[in-house]
Amino acid sequence: MSGPPTGAMTGPPTGAMTGPPTGAMSGPPTGAPTGPPGPQTGAPTMGQFPGQPVGSPTMGPPTNMANLTSMSGPPTQDMQGRGGVGGGGLTGKRAYPQYPNQTPMSGPPLPGQMAGQPQPAGSQPGPTAGVPNDTYGQQRPQQIPNAQSYAQSPNQYENSLSGGMGKLNIQQGDTRPLNLLQNRHVLPSTPVEPPKPNLSPEYRKLVCNPDIFRTTLTSIPQTQQLLNKSKLPLGILIHPFKDLTHLPVIQSSVIVRCRSCRTYINPFVQFVDHRRWKCNLCYRINDLPDEFNFDPVTRTYGEPQRRPEIKSSTIEFIAPSEYMLRPPQPATYLFMFDVCFNAVESGYLSVACQVLLEELDKLPGDARTMIGFVTFDSTLHFYNLQEGLSRPSMMVVSDIDDIFLPCPNDLLVNLQESKELIQELLTQLPSMFSGNKETQSALGPALQSALKLMSPIGGRVTVFQSSLPSHGPGTLKSREDMSQRTNSKDIPNLGPATDFYKKMSLDCSAQQISVDLFLFANNYIDIASLSCVSKFSGGCVNYYPAFHTVRTPAEVERFENDFRRYLTRKIGFEAVMRIRCTKGLSIHTFHGNFFVRSTDLLSLPNINPDAGFAMQMSIEDSLNDSPLACFQAALLYTSSKGERRIRVHTLCLPVTNQLSEVYAGADTQGIVSLLSRMAVDRTLTATIVDARDALVNVCIDSLSAFKTTLSSGQAGVGLIGPNSLRLLPLYTLAMLKCTAFKLSSSVRLDERVFAMDMLKYHPMIYTMLMIHPTLYPVHELSDEGAISHDDQTIPQPPILSLSSEHLFKNGAYLMDRGDALYLYINREVSPNFIQSVFDVPDFQSIGEPMHELPELDNAVSDRLRNFIQYLEEKRPFHAPLHVIREDSRMRILFLRHLVEDRSESVMSYYEFLQHLQKEVGK
Repeated sequence: MSGPPTGAMTGPPTGAMTGPPTGAMSGPPTGAPTGPPGPQTGAPTMGQFPGQPVGSPTMGPPTNMANLTSMSGPPTQDMQGRGGVGGGGLTGKRAYPQYPNQTPMSGPPLPGQMAGQPQPAGSQPGPTAGVPNDTYGQQRPQQIPNAQSYAQSPNQYENSLSGGMGKLNIQQGDTRPLNLLQNRHVLPSTPVEPPKPNLSPEYRKLVCNPDIFRTTLTSIPQTQQLLNKSKLPLGILIHPFKDLTHLPVIQSSVIVRCRSCRTYINPFVQFVDHRRWKCNLCYRINDLPDEFNFDPVTRTYGEPQRRPEIKSSTIEFIAPSEYMLRPPQPATYLFMFDVCFNAVESGYLSVACQVLLEELDKLPGDARTMIGFVTFDSTLHFYNLQEGLSRPSMMVVSDIDDIFLPCPNDLLVNLQESKELIQELLTQLPSMFSGNKETQSALGPALQSALKLMSPIGGRVTVFQSSLPSHGPGTLKSREDMSQRTNSKDIPNLGPATDFYKKMSLDCSAQQISVDLFLFANNYIDIASLSCVSKFSGGCVNYYPAFHTVRTPAEVERFENDFRRYLTRKIGFEAVMRIRCTKGLSIHTFHGNFFVRSTDLLSLPNINPDAGFAMQMSIEDSLNDSPLACFQAALLYTSSKGERRIRVHTLCLPVTNQLSEVYAGADTQGIVSLLSRMAVDRTLTATIVDARDALVNVCIDSLSAFKTTLSSGQAGVGLIGPNSLRLLPLYTLAMLKCTAFKLSSSVRLDERVFAMDMLKYHPMIYTMLMIHPTLYPVHELSDEGAISHDDQTIPQPPILSLSSEHLFKNGAYLMDRGDALYLYINREVSPNFIQSVFDVPDFQSIGEPMHELPELDNAVSDRLRNFIQYLEEKRPFHAPLHVIREDSRMRILFLRHLVEDRSESVMSYYEFLQHLQKEVGK
């Protein structure tokens, strides 16, 4: 190979955005960080639960609610005391009883990051010269899908928009005291519904879908002191790019925004008159452009309330061209295949190439779509696929210490122009390396080459890796010690072994490149280190332990379905996201896969519909100006078709000065989802035992705080909590027993780290299934209460508590844990059920392993298969079915999720309640 080397990409980044400004920005970013994301200043960190005071020490002592710490940097001081969610930290040790030798946490947590500053009052709509202010877009001819709704009478929304702010329907809610020891069976038999905000009826119709945007408290405390008193965390959970069946899309030359805080006009603003509106976040009075009152149906000027922006809390704009600094990038995909001996032996390469061949035409994009391929073992192999060649041309680069690109202009090609060559390459790749005996893997140099290749454009890099990187920069060594799995005080090596992959991720993020990982490994692969390349570039991680095309067919099926979904799902390029909130609230400490470009701007080189995020909040100033608090998330991205789009979600919630209403509006699942993310950070910056104790202490503190609101007669004897938080102890115990946080010798290091990564990455609905799976009895399914879905009748069995006391010897049970479904068959189940479902005469004849039910022509089989299919279709990723007999060696996969039972020296649910009662009574 010839050509001057360009130099290896081995130096650490400076931290500043070194690439050219992207189309997402209307000017160079200001206030950009000068290094990797570090401790943020001015607001509590992730280490502080949201009740903690912020700012000057004169505001009171730190409250370090269990001192769960920030992902953005280690604490600068040791933490003191046990602390709680809000208020001052309590003194004395309160150790989780299984671990009497643990040490208490100490010191105040690190200050966090302030929410973004508003634009100057005189700023104009459109591009600005500072930090990118959601100014994206390219004009395309498109009609407003729901334009017919413009013809509705404007009076329909007049009251809710002009008078709704003062017509709240505040109710006491369900805060009746509940003795949790006497009422242990608190899990409802139907899916847990989020609490409904106590808003006026007009506003309730406009509430944002909680699967997209929700807060941990649906009644926002008026002051930080009230939040401290509740001992509950305040935060946001958002699924911003969720697949939606009905999304209003607007093509307009006018995008109306507040001149001060840059909030997009939304259903919760007030119209002062036909020409002015009042921002619901900063309360500024803004002029309303005449164009906003234009009705495209009648082609006349009418009431602004008829606009889709005022009728939907989720909206998407196709931004006009003046919002754009450069043309949007084309959809660009680079696939990098590990072809060393382990990779070839596992068989993943043939599966991946076959799926890619089948889905090639479905890759999101347009006529400009670019694609490229790289393979690597101890050397790098590039492929020239330029139109006009008779066959693909492979070029080998063996000098991995000084990476250069051979024929750099020919490695990324137009998908349509070179499709035949691409198809030929994908057909030949598995056989090309079938006899490869090379065992070394040069992943680091491969990533360096990807950065060089993709930097001029940006896009998505998809990496397939089957073993520890062992050659060149980024080399890793095994750090898993079997003897340390039983350590009752700490689990070592949960963090990265090197900063190589984080630095690589930051460099990629600066050039609008996202890196996604597909990991296949029979042995330790160090996910803690490798996943960093995805975490800070907005990428995702997929893990298939013990993958083998012959020995693990369930993993092969899962990979095939996951990869198919991955290739065809919607994607957004060069995205940024900002969340604004009502004046007085501050958002800090972000959770998810991203890079914080400035104080509150999340850089997402790629955004996909399966990614979730969370943020913690504090109350900096009393919320006295309005009975409502509002939050708005703006996601700006380039679509695969080359359009700049702005997706906006707006959430409106009541403000209260009553502690009872704070408890009544507590969203237990939202609280648990946020706590799990904070506990992951606490594990990485302290120890896993500290994180476990912190979770328990949240339960203790919140129940203790609620007890102080009761009269002596109401407090009574027992463990008393509000009905709204009745599931908090159960979910807390489930977190202690989940793969990420349980102390067990059976949990491999990679398995634990991957579970922690998924808690941080997944949207709330899937996080909750990981923590507390759903259990259904399926041996007596009927059409009673069934629903109709896609012309099929879907039975709706009740949800059972995760306890063996609810499992009958003659029963069959289906457990949904999010990424897998377990069908557990007890020995004494009805022979008729076995015959109807499995087409075998008795229990012993049920085959193992089994991952698919036969299609039999009877009602029992139809109901069960329809129900399983219904559950699988409710999630974007594949959940393989595992049929497990009661006498199977695999039964532990099912039984270990019965979190209410005692397991591995961890207390049962009833014992846990007794422990909480003892601590609350102190």
